[in-house]
Amino acid sequence: MESGDLRIFCIVAEEGSITRAAQRLQYVPSNVTGRIRQLEEGLQTTLFIRSNRGMELTPAGKILLGYAREILNLLDEAEKSVQAEDKPRGQLRIGAIESTAATYLPERLADYYARYPEVSLSLNTGNSAVLMQQVLNRELDGAFVYGPVTHPQLKLIPSYHEELVLLTGVEAESLQEQLHKPMLILSTGCTHRSRVERLLAEAGVHHPRIMEFGSLEAVIGGVASGLGVALLPRSNAVTISKESNMKAMTLPKSYRELVVHFIFHRNVPVSSALRAFLKLDNP
Repeated sequence: MESGDLRIFCIVAEEGSITRAAQRLQYVPSNVTGRIRQLEEGLQTTLFIRSNRGMELTPAGKILLGYAREILNLLDEAEKSVQAEDKPRGQLRIGAIESTAATYLPERLADYYARYPEVSLSLNTGNSAVLMQQVLNRELDGAFVYGPVTHPQLKLIPSYHEELVLLTGVEAESLQEQLHKPMLILSTGCTHRSRVERLLAEAGVHHPRIMEFGSLEAVIGGVASGLGVALLPRSNAVTISKESNMKAMTLPKSYRELVVHFIFHRNVPVSSALRAFLKLDNP
C-alpha cells in the first residue's frame, strides 16, 4: 500500500467519481481506475460500490478513509518538519478572501516568488468559513480570513485593516434612507451578517429585508440594478464604484473596522516555506 495510492483513494472518495477525481489529479481515468483496483487487490477487499451514480464507499472503504487521511497528514507533517530549518522549498498553499487576494496579495506573492523560486506557490480564494475549514483539514497551509477567529486549533496573526462601507446607487444621498432598502448579502460564509443586523437595528430598521445571493458578482449586480445595497470592504467598493453607477458611503465609526487575519494550524509544524512567507513585511 503506497501513499500515492492512498491519495488517489481519498480524492475518489471525496469526488464520488472516477472522472472528476481524474480531472482533479490531471490523470487519465483508466490510470485512476487501475490504482484503485490495485489497492483493492492488495487489501483483498472491495472499497467502492460502482453504480451509475458514481463511486460510493463500502464499510471497509469508510474505515480505510479515516486511516488514509491520518497517514497522509502524518506524511505531510513529517515533510514539513524535515524542511523546517532548510532553504524554503516544497509546496505553499495559501488561501484568501477575494478582497485580500485582489488588493493586498499580488505584490506580496510576487516578492515571495522572486525570493524563493523553488517553492511551489498556490493561491485559492473563498469565503472565511470555507477557508478556515480547509486550514483545519490541512488542505491549506494558511489563509487570510475576516476576524474574529476563536478556534482553539488555529493560530492567527492580524494582517490587514479594512474599512467596511455601504455600496449604493450613485444617486444615494442619506445613509439612513439607504439602510431601509433591501440588504444584499452572500448566502454562505457571510462574516458581515451579524454586523448588518446590528447596524440595521440601530438605524431603526425593525423588519429588515435581507436578500441572499450565491456570489459576490450577483450582489454587485443587484446593487447596480437598484435592487438594494450591500456592505463591502472599501478597497472593493471604490474600485467597483469607479467603473459603474455606484458609490461607497461611510458607515458609523463602530461598524467600519474590519480586520483580516492570517490563520494556520496550531498542531502542524511550520514548514520553511510558510515561515519565510510569515516573515515578509505586509505591503
